Amino acid sequence: MSSPDRNGAAGRGPGRFMGLAVAGAALLMLAGGGAFYFASLKAGAAKGDGQGAVTVTLRDGACQPNALTVPAGRAEFRIVNATDRAVEWEILDGVMVVEERENIAPGLTQAMGAKLKPGTYAITCGLLSNPRGTLTVTPSAAAPDAARPDLVAFIGPLAEYQVYLAREAGNFAKGAAALGEAIKAGDAERAKALYPEARAPFLHLAPVATRFADLENAIDPVAAYFEKREADAGFTGFHHIEYGLFGTGDLTGLDTVSAKLITDAAALKDRLRATKLAPSDMFDGAVRVLATLAETRIPAGEALYAKTDLADFEAELAGVAKIVALLKPVAAENAPAKFGEVETRLAALQTEVAGLRGAAGFPAYDTIDTGRRTALAEKARALADALTALGEAVSSDEAKAS
Repeated sequence: MSSPDRNGAAGRGPGRFMGLAVAGAALLMLAGGGAFYFASLKAGAAKGDGQGAVTVTLRDGACQPNALTVPAGRAEFRIVNATDRAVEWEILDGVMVVEERENIAPGLTQAMGAKLKPGTYAITCGLLSNPRGTLTVTPSAAAPDAARPDLVAFIGPLAEYQVYLAREAGNFAKGAAALGEAIKAGDAERAKALYPEARAPFLHLAPVATRFADLENAIDPVAAYFEKREADAGFTGFHHIEYGLFGTGDLTGLDTVSAKLITDAAALKDRLRATKLAPSDMFDGAVRVLATLAETRIPAGEALYAKTDLADFEAELAGVAKIVALLKPVAAENAPAKFGEVETRLAALQTEVAGLRGAAGFPAYDTIDTGRRTALAEKARALADALTALGEAVSSDEAKAS
């Protein structure tokens, strides 16, 4: 993605070189995503993603077709990006993200599976500002579920997870406020130090927070998904602040952006407090985070200006690990082999990430080569698959945290 020249002159000061650097980073992001795409295709083909998949082509600001109908249950989609921009495709139930595929490079195709209940859903069609399409899911006969733990067994883990979400949402709100104060005071160095501290608790919330499309697109959107990129009015939240602090070094206007982040953090805290979760929400949320890491975040990176992706990965894995720990009493008893696989793969991924930390902390992500990124992505995908299998064995949609 390219950086706009905030000074209005292409050759004025370091802004020109920063623009070139960010544009180069965006090209690397697309190249990395494209390279990893072929590995994703191979893995998807092994699961039969192309067999009976519904093809959706993103073209001219719309989905083709713009209205889809599938039966309830597991549905497979083939998403073709016929635009000249990296895009994402989402299935939305109101403001809730049901499933998504991010960073689909121009001219490439991604496969995506989703477990859908009967109803009418919205689908995004490329850039966040584009009109949405519709997805109608019709009732169908479902296979009987295998024996699963008594639903009362999940009451404890669900209640504890709600407490964890409330605590981390509070930490996010406090971190956003502290970051905003530093920006308002014009203290760039303090703001840079506080930026990752504010971001970490938000990433701990990712298994649930990423379900709220409206808040996610306000708190954590990337510039590439907007028509005018960094200059777009819709480009708000963490990455806009990151762009000013670590990209241009210009705090102009960041006080307004940080004020909105504080408001959005409060809204997320309220939304989480009102959300009732089922066991499957814990499994599915963790799997969604890991799939995004494996398919886009690890191969291409997302923190283009601060290059702090490894710290982000560590924070997101902490959120996943919390879910695994809370589910252990139920899962280890009812599916010990599958739970053991999850623990083993989680430890392997966390060890891989921690192994990149040096005495001065994590290195800039653009210094991590393709081979190391591929190893990380493969471990994230393996953990996602193991959690999917565990969830299918023990979870249910009927228990809700009260």
